[in-house]
Amino acid sequence: MSKHLLTLPRLRVQNANCISSPMTWGFPAITAFTGFMVALQRRLMQKAGEANALAASLRFESVGVVCHRFEPQVTTGGYTRSFALTRNPVLQDGGTAAIVEEGRAHLDISLVFTVHTAQGYVSDEDAQAAAEAVAAEVAGMRLAGGSIMPTLQKLRAPQRTPRMEVLKAEPEDQLKQFKQLRRRLLPGFALVTRDDVLQQRLQTLQAEHAAQATTTSASAAPTLLDAWLDLSRINHRAQSDEATGQVTWKQDARPGWLVPMPVGFATLSSYETGTVANARDANTPFRFVESVYSIGQWVSPHRLEIAEAFMWKPEYDPELGLYRCVNGYRAPDDKAPSAEADMAAERGDSENDTSSSNPNQLDFD
Repeated sequence: MSKHLLTLPRLRVQNANCISSPMTWGFPAITAFTGFMVALQRRLMQKAGEANALAASLRFESVGVVCHRFEPQVTTGGYTRSFALTRNPVLQDGGTAAIVEEGRAHLDISLVFTVHTAQGYVSDEDAQAAAEAVAAEVAGMRLAGGSIMPTLQKLRAPQRTPRMEVLKAEPEDQLKQFKQLRRRLLPGFALVTRDDVLQQRLQTLQAEHAAQATTTSASAAPTLLDAWLDLSRINHRAQSDEATGQVTWKQDARPGWLVPMPVGFATLSSYETGTVANARDANTPFRFVESVYSIGQWVSPHRLEIAEAFMWKPEYDPELGLYRCVNGYRAPDDKAPSAEADMAAERGDSENDTSSSNPNQLDFD
């Protein structure tokens, strides 16, 4: 089997679900994109013999997400924002229907899939035909509950044309290939995991707690939840100058554009097939689950070296009952750039463009 990179650039999604979990809102959960990948493969398999034979034989492994534009449908006045809700039709008796709060957002994204084909050699013409067949199938699907709209024709052809290319075998060739791909993904930001930052913050909080325990009354030791909440907010701390007596407020340094995010689900209880009334599928065992959380980071594609760095794939651990999306990003040894530096560098590059079970996660309602 040969391995390919399938790129669907500049997808416009209207009214996508932006309530990603019980505790977060904003960009849709990464499980929405891995679920979209599975649904796409199933639809292609069902149309084997009707559509492009190569497209129907594709086996999807992982998906990378690059966001070019995010427009949440919220109110803009005041400090506190609320979702812009739609008015439902009146009831039969003329009464007002109840309003169900739902968060919606418009997206402009690019998707990059890692796919496998049974064919040993695929010509450029066949690969392009397969990419266009997949794009045609995607046009009739929903992504994160939103509708996929036609690509804007004002974009240049390289920015709006789907592509499928063989993933090079040699690391040097892969680097050169990905450099061309990431330039086509600019301007934008890719979502990656930062489990290491979550673990580092936990160690910092535990060290601060141990130092304070010697001078103050004992309190509960920090947990992963405390570290996750600490990274989910902007902290301002007061620092006093003993010489002048002046107090200044400083913001905690961050290693980039960090965001709290759901990464999967953890099993609460399991039931045999057919034992739960009104289940969607009577042939599949039923499970109640809760969300699993971690920390993610938005990184400009030009800072990534390989495609696997922003690829997500679902994994399942039957012993732990854990459904989790994993990502292969590894932070560089040097200090990670700030979000402002990322955006500044991204603008410069875009102007010159010519073409498993993890201890660093949270599971709770």
